[in-house]
Amino acid sequence: MINFEEELKNFQPSLEVEEAEATIYNRDLTDVTDIITEMIRDLKSGNQF
Repeated sequence: MINFEEELKNFQPSLEVEEAEATIYNRDLTDVTDIITEMIRDLKSGNQF
């Protein structure tokens, strides 16, 4: 029978998962709020977008 507690103690995530996680968290993603803020700023300054 598998001892899950012992298996969890020995678990180590793969490097690929850690690398992907770091890449995802370090990306500066533009969201809808950023786009709307930029559009309002452009409208106030008279620029066309």
